[in-house]
Amino acid sequence: MYAVIRTGGKQYRVAKNDVIKIERLPGEPGQTIEFDDVLAIGGERPIIGTPTVEGAKVKGLLLEQAKAPKIIVFKKKRRKNYRRKKGHRQNITVVRITDIVAPPSA
Repeated sequence: MYAVIRTGGKQYRVAKNDVIKIERLPGEPGQTIEFDDVLAIGGERPIIGTPTVEGAKVKGLLLEQAKAPKIIVFKKKRRKNYRRKKGHRQNITVVRITDIVAPPSA
């Protein structure tokens, strides 16, 4: 069984015991997180939400708060002596999916 969830403006296809890196969510390591924004549940009888599946939840365990690898933003205009170099590290949350709860009617 798998689910498609939406968090941080992105969609993720997750299954039980998957470890995902998502946009920063508040919380401490070891805390339980619930995702209520479930767009679809797949398996033997898939359920597609309109736009979300009512009563479905995905539960996860927050493993760590971290930063993504650095990306370099470099801007240049030729022949104008214009160069700007900037680095960015996005804050991320690492979550292990522990359970996918289907709605009672499914």
